[in-house]
Amino acid sequence: MEVNGWKIEPDANLVAADLQAANLVAANLRGADLRDADLRDADLRDADLADAHLQGSILCVANLTGANLEGTSLSNANLSNANLSNANLTGAFLSANLSGANLLGANLKGAYLDNANLKRANLRIAKLQGAKLDGANLQDAILCVANLSDADLSGANLRSANLRDANLKCANLEDAYLWNANLEGVNLRSANLRDAYLRNANLEGADLKNADLWVANLTGANLRNANLKCAYLSSADLSGADLSGADLSGADLKGANLKDANLSGATMPDGTIFD
Repeated sequence: MEVNGWKIEPDANLVAADLQAANLVAANLRGADLRDADLRDADLRDADLADAHLQGSILCVANLTGANLEGTSLSNANLSNANLSNANLTGAFLSANLSGANLLGANLKGAYLDNANLKRANLRIAKLQGAKLDGANLQDAILCVANLSDADLSGANLRSANLRDANLKCANLEDAYLWNANLEGVNLRSANLRDAYLRNANLEGADLKNADLWVANLTGANLRNANLKCAYLSSADLSGADLSGADLSGADLKGANLKDANLSGATMPDGTIFD
């Protein structure tokens, strides 16, 4: 099979190839070298790109629905507004990384990104509903306004990630590492944050209603004006946290460490305002 004079086959040399808007549905490109290739608007549905090299490639608006990207290297690739729904990225980027990759507005609904390296990736307004991101490296990633509802982020590294105004409703963040993460205005309703590490995280104005924060480490966290209504905070470490103006009505604080916490103006579990 040839497209624009380029041979489409496993292990093909397609460096800097012009494959813009190409029909590559179910194409076998396993192990192919597609570095710096132009694949914008390409149709790669169900394509096999396992172990392929796509560093620096342009995949803007490309359709990668159901594609196999296992072990694929996409460092510095431009995937803005690409459709990666249900794509298989399990173990992808383990030998390389996606540092600087542009996934702005990308559709990653239900994608398999277990243990993927998305360090410093731009995932602003990306669609990640139900995505599998357990153990993923999202350190310093930009996830502002991204939709991560029902996503599995258990054990994920989100250190210093920017998640401002993101939707994490019902997300699984058990054992997640969120040190210094920006979670301002985030929707964490009914999220699982058991054993999560949120030291020095910014949760100002976040909605944590019904969230499970059992044994979570929130030392020094900024929880000003946060909605912690009915949150499960049993045994959580809230020492030094800023909870001023927070709504803790109905919250379970049994065994929680509130040493040096700022509770000024906070609504306590019994409904009273802390003076």
